[in-house]
Amino acid sequence: MSESRALVTGGTGRVGRAIVARLEAEGFRVLAAGRADGDVALPAEARQLVERAAAELGGLDLLVNAAAGGFVPRAVEDVDEAHWDAAFGATAKGSFFVTQAAAPHLKKSEGGLVVMIEDVAAYQPWPTFAPHCAAKAAQAMLTRVLARALAPDVRVCGIAPGPVAVDPGQEERRAAETLLGRVGSPDDVAAAVVYLAGAGFVTGTTLVVDGGRLLT
Repeated sequence: MSESRALVTGGTGRVGRAIVARLEAEGFRVLAAGRADGDVALPAEARQLVERAAAELGGLDLLVNAAAGGFVPRAVEDVDEAHWDAAFGATAKGSFFVTQAAAPHLKKSEGGLVVMIEDVAAYQPWPTFAPHCAAKAAQAMLTRVLARALAPDVRVCGIAPGPVAVDPGQEERRAAETLLGRVGSPDDVAAAVVYLAGAGFVTGTTLVVDGGRLLT
């Protein structure tokens, strides 16, 4: 896959950095976009970012939507509109509008691919993360909607990580939530992105990378 071209939103975060590093090691040319590169929740800025990436890289073969926000624990009664908007902004709106802007470029590629970095929270009800769960569930549905909308030219897949970017001191508690009895790492997510990049007959589905968290 040498000389393949990728845009990674959220590419300066813990998981995003691992994805960028792995893609570069696999021969991709990558634009790693962070908050300084624009607010992907705003359609105009999402389009500007995609056009910049396509211009700098000479096109796009892969888009990874890893940008997210609003991951803060709060009781349901303490959630206000700003918290809701923060969760849905980059995660749901950003994933949609960046993909919308990238679609024409990806269609010109041989085997264009979009990867949504979802979360097991899309499939589990976490009472103190209501906006985050709802936003990730919306993103997971976009994986399926966009897979149908962009087929057969562009594949759209999701990756739902479990505990792979755990805060220091939380490892033992989070490990106990998994079937494997350990936490993962951002590199596990990066490896899944590389797998999907080469899995030409896979679209419209989500690869769960959680050590069995969903089954506990």
